[in-house]
Formats: sequence, C-alpha cells, structure tokens
Amino acid sequence: MHGVIGDRRYWLASLLWAVVLSLSSAAVYAQQLGGTIAQIAVQGNQRIEPATIRTYISVREGDRFDPVTIDRSLKNLFATGLFADVSIGRQGEILIIRVVENPIINRITFEGNKRLENDKLEPEVQLRPRVVYTRTKVQQDVERILDLYRRSGRFAVTVEPKVIELPQNRVDLVFEINEGDPTYVRKITIIGNEEYSDGDLRDVVLTREERWWRFLTSNDTYDPDRMAFDQELLRRFYLSEGYADFEVVSAVAELSPDRKSFFITMTVDEGPRYRFGNMKVDVSIPNLDPRVLEEAIVPSPRDWYNAEEIEETVDVFTDLVGALGYAFVDIRPRVARNTDSQTIDIIFDIQEGPRVFVERIDITGNVRTLDKVIRREFRLVEGDAFNTARLRRSRERLQNLGYFKEVEVDNVPSEVYPDRTVVTASVEEQSTGELQFGIGFSSASGALFDVGIRERNLLGKGQDLRFNFSLAQQQTQIDLGFTEPYFMNRRLAAGADLFATETDFEDEAGFISQSVGGSLRLGFNYNEYMFQRLSYLLSWTRLETSNQFSSQFTREQEGTSTTSQVSHTFAIDRRNNVIDPTDGYFMSISNDLAGLGGTEKYVRSSLAFGYYLEPFDGWIFSATSNFGHIIGIGEDIKIFQRYQLGGNNLRGFDDFGASPRDIRTGDAIGGDWIATAKAEIKLPLGLPEEIGITPKIFTDWGSIGAPTDLKDRNADILQSQRIRGSAGIGIEWESPVGPINIDWAHVLRSADFDITQSFRVNFGQRF
Repeated sequence: MHGVIGDRRYWLASLLWAVVLSLSSAAVYAQQLGGTIAQIAVQGNQRIEPATIRTYISVREGDRFDPVTIDRSLKNLFATGLFADVSIGRQGEILIIRVVENPIINRITFEGNKRLENDKLEPEVQLRPRVVYTRTKVQQDVERILDLYRRSGRFAVTVEPKVIELPQNRVDLVFEINEGDPTYVRKITIIGNEEYSDGDLRDVVLTREERWWRFLTSNDTYDPDRMAFDQELLRRFYLSEGYADFEVVSAVAELSPDRKSFFITMTVDEGPRYRFGNMKVDVSIPNLDPRVLEEAIVPSPRDWYNAEEIEETVDVFTDLVGALGYAFVDIRPRVARNTDSQTIDIIFDIQEGPRVFVERIDITGNVRTLDKVIRREFRLVEGDAFNTARLRRSRERLQNLGYFKEVEVDNVPSEVYPDRTVVTASVEEQSTGELQFGIGFSSASGALFDVGIRERNLLGKGQDLRFNFSLAQQQTQIDLGFTEPYFMNRRLAAGADLFATETDFEDEAGFISQSVGGSLRLGFNYNEYMFQRLSYLLSWTRLETSNQFSSQFTREQEGTSTTSQVSHTFAIDRRNNVIDPTDGYFMSISNDLAGLGGTEKYVRSSLAFGYYLEPFDGWIFSATSNFGHIIGIGEDIKIFQRYQLGGNNLRGFDDFGASPRDIRTGDAIGGDWIATAKAEIKLPLGLPEEIGITPKIFTDWGSIGAPTDLKDRNADILQSQRIRGSAGIGIEWESPVGPINIDWAHVLRSADFDITQSFRVNFGQRF
C-alpha cells in the first residue's frame, strides 16, 4: 500500500516539475521572439551593397521579430540566385544577415567538342561571362548542350561542368564534353502498309537507315524532330496517291541497350483509295463566269485523288481571279467522300471575301541587308488591296535572292483598322560571300585550276561583285564583274565586266588568241518570266598562229583586231528551276552588231529553245536546240568569231571535230552558221539519293556551214552540211569533290573528214 502511494507521489512530483520547466522555456522563447528590430546588419557581402540586400527581405527596422516574416525573407534571398548560402540570426535587438555570394563567371569554355563548334554551342547556354554563377543555371545549360547533341544524332554524349576558382570570387566555367559515337538508325520498320512496300516508304521519309556510303550526311542518325517530319511526309505521300483517310497510328523509336542504335517502328493505316468524282465551281461573285474557272481545274475526273492538286487548283484560281480584277476572294474547296463508290467530290466555293488592304509591311531579322533591298522584292506595297497570290510570289522572290537561310512572310489583322492587314516578313540572313576553289580535268580544256571570290550582297545593298581566275591547258581567264540589280532605284539590272583571256587551240585549229576588254550591261523584266538584256562590248584580240604549218586561212588573219559590239537578248523562262529544271521551257533570241568603231564588222543572231518534262517519277526528259548565224559586213569573219561543231555541243565528236577544215593542214577553220539539237532522258537508278548518281541516255544532232567569205576557195576546204548525229549513255555524279559528267557516245552519222571521240569526261569544276 505504501508502495502504491509512493509511486503516485513520485509521478505527481515529476508532472509538476515538467510543467514548471515548460512554462520556463516558453517564457524564455517568448522573450527571444519579443522585442523590436533596432538594426539590420549584413555580413559576408563583397560585391553587393547592404542596401541592395535589404531590398530583398520582408522586414524593416522597427518591425517586431516575427519568425514567419524572417523565414520569408530568407527564402527571398535564396530566390535571387545571388547567394550560395544565407543565414539570419539575432543578437540582442540586431537582426544579422550572413551571406555567401555566388561567384562571378570570368569566362566559359568548351572542351572535347569536335562535331559541334563553339559558335553552335555558345548560343545555347544561358550563362555568360560577368554573370553570377549558379548551380541551377549550369545544370540547365548542361541539358541544353545534351539536347543539341541528341538532335544531331549523338545520344551517348556526356557533359561535365568544371569550375576553376579565381581570385576576387571569380570562376572559369568549363564544359567538358565527351561526344561519344553517333547513334545511328539501324532499322526502319513500317507496319500496316499493304499497297506500298517498306522500301518504297523508306524512300519517302527523310530519315535513312545506317549505310557506309552515308558518311557525308546525318540523315542516318536519330533526330526526334526529323522523325516527326517523316510522319508528315508519309501523310503527304499517301494523300497524293489517293488515300484520303491515311493516318500514322504510332511512331516509336527504341534505343538499343548499348545506346549505339535506334530501331524505328511506324504503324500506319492506309485506308481505302479514292478517285476524284464530280468537280464543280460554285461562284457567288457577280459577273464572274464559273466556266472560265472550271477549265483551269488541275485534276481530271476519275484521276486518283491528290490533295496537292487541290491546293494547286486553289492557287491557280487565286491567280486567275486576281488577274480578272477581283482582289477580294475567298476560295474554299468542299470535300465530300462517297465511301460506296470510293470517290471524292470537290466543290470549289468562291465567294467575295472581305475588302482588306495592306496597312504596312514590317521586316524583321535583317541585320546586314537594307530594308529597301527586301521591300523592292514585294509584289505588294502599303495601300494595295491584299492578294495572297502576290504575297506568295513575294516570298518566292525573297528566297530566290539567296541572301536568306529562312524566309517567312505572313499577314496579321491590323490592331487599329478592321479592313487592314499587316504584312510581316521575318528573315534569317546567311553568308553571301563565296570563296571557291576548283581543280580537275575536262576533255575540252584538259587539266584546270579555278579560284574565285564573290559577294552577292555587297554592303547589304544587293549588289553583286565577283572575281574569277581560271587556268587550264586550253584557256586561261581573269574576269571581274559588278552588277547593280536596281539601277537608279528602278527595276533595271546594270553591270560592268572586265576580262583578259588567252585561248590555245593549237592542236585543233592552229592558233592562239589573247583578248582583253570589257562590257556594260543593262536588263529589265517585262513580267515575272519575260526579260530583255542590252549590252556593249569593247575588246582587243591578238591572233597568233602556232607555226608555219598552220592553215593559210588562219595565218592570213594574224594580228590585232578591235571589236566594238552592241547586243540584245530577249528571253522567256518558265522553268521551275534554272539550275536543275524538271518542268517548263525557255526560249531566247539574241543579236550582236559589231562595226560601230573597231575593225570587226558583222551581224550575229542566235535562237535557243529548251523544254523539260517529268512524265514519270524520277524520269526527266529534256530537249534543247540552238541555231546561230554570223554575217560579215564588208569584212572577213575572224576564226575566233566563227562557230565550231563538236565536243560539248555535239557529243561523239572531238572538239572542232565536225567543223570545216583546211584540206592541207587539217586545221579547223569554223563555220558561219550552226544548228544543234539534243534530247536527253535522266533515269531513276534506284540507288539512295546520297550517292548522287543519275544515269542518262541521250542523242545529239548538228550541222554547220562553211565560211561564205571563203566560197571562192572551196576547193581548199573540207566541208559538208551533212547532219551529224550520235547517241549514247552517261552518268552524272554529284561527288564529294564536285560534279562529274561521264558520257559515252556512238556516232550515227558523220562526214568522212570528221574526228570522232567516243568517251568524254568533265569533273572537278568547283568545290
């Protein structure tokens, strides 16, 4: 009994003692929190002023010591990113803030990067010299660098940031990069395709499977952005082949365990194939005849459905209606599927659109190119009625300048006027200077060396300045040219050229010529496809025969002659690409008149025509012809002014090989007129595009007339107006060292004295 009572007393005493201690602690804690802040002291700062630090905290002198407010102040200081460590304490009535400042970055360097140069990495990192160093921003920059490498196909890359401490709380930041091996696409598998094989669809997408010959491209490395674009390419392909319900169900890229390869699997649903059904034009604009538009519909009924042809028809309608004077139109194709008959009916709904005018044209992104160089390419100006066709053509003209890597032209509604639109042109400039070197061999010129420098956008004014020097076994030339595309702020292309040339035709015609001179040019366009060129040429040419065994006809022309020539050229060019056309045609006619001063007096006329067609995918047919005629005006025509047949203008024959020649020496003396015609078909070989090999078959035909000023000496001339012809095969190869053309031709028709050449090669022109 006494034990129980003793235990109870013990526990009551303990409880009473605990209560006393708790009350004492609470009183002490209350005493610590109580009171007013008499002073705020900042310690540990080196660069940042105490007043600046005080602006980040939530308490002020005179406030009470509130733990909530002090805690908020602590968080605010950390959130600035200026400090590596912060602590807040109390010493009597003084609130003490102790800080450890983050260092300042002295410089940022990259080590180990070979595939991506510094100029590619520097814009990706957000840290800069003289900026406060923080671990968070460093980690974010590491992720940016990793993402940049992954987009270039390197998923094994590692980036380790290193900090080198310097005096005065400064650091050097080094990103040590181990690029690793590229992560190639090992296999592309497509599931769900029935009408087209995996190989056909792999040719459609941009991503390629890893192959040894793709060392010059990165398309065989994995890029998620490229993979997304591949899905769009598949969709466009199927929509152009009649599969209006096509969709990519899924696209998955799996990384191999060794992180060296990706396996891409795309699941598609082709759906049924549709044909075009009824196609009508529904016009709601008064006085606009729908029959005029119906004749311009691109697809034909019962053709396989093609979404691209619908878009092309809308563009044609827009241009046609705009040409008829209707600036405000709204063209909307309405599509109606007939699942039973698997046809799609199209109704082109043409209504009068809202009257919209161009308020202004804003240009952004041009740092070097002047605004006026961009504005003069626009087919619209402020105050014009808005026209989508002209807006599209403006974008094409800007792209054709070659000054910009990217061109985006769009329009947005005006913020002030409801019937106005603001046209915006956003451009990304690219280098317009060119330094070119070339070395190689040509059957026509032998070994050659070429060096040139050119600036196509001089001082941002759109002017073209070029210098070229070429050295070859047959011809050495120095050429300097300047072109002002908008002379006197008008659509006049004015230019000047200076040249010096030495040509050695000793083996073919027994002479060497040296020419120096210059020319002035002026050109203007009638419209987008028709242009006129005028020029004046003044040159001095010295003709020398190689030896006493040269042709008498050539030795009679030895000496120096002066040419003062005016010329004009009228041309129509509707080719879809000037360099490598696959569709369209061109036609040009030119005339030269020499005799306004100088010793040379003649009239020369030329007519050229070309036609290009792609009847089947990858099959490119071209036909070109040329006719030229020169007539002397009281003077003999010099041999270097005459036409020569053979070589590049008639394959299967040597240079000058089909030209009239001296019966005694065999030297070519040229002709007064020439006519040539060529037909060529480029064939799809089925090899990957990266190899760049295109086979072709061709046939060349031509004829040449003997000099008329030597008609009284015809007995001494081997000549024939017989039509020569050849046929052959060849390849064009866009090789790493430049374009290579190899032709083998078999002569079908020739004259007895002609000199033939079956094999011809040209390569290494420029790289």
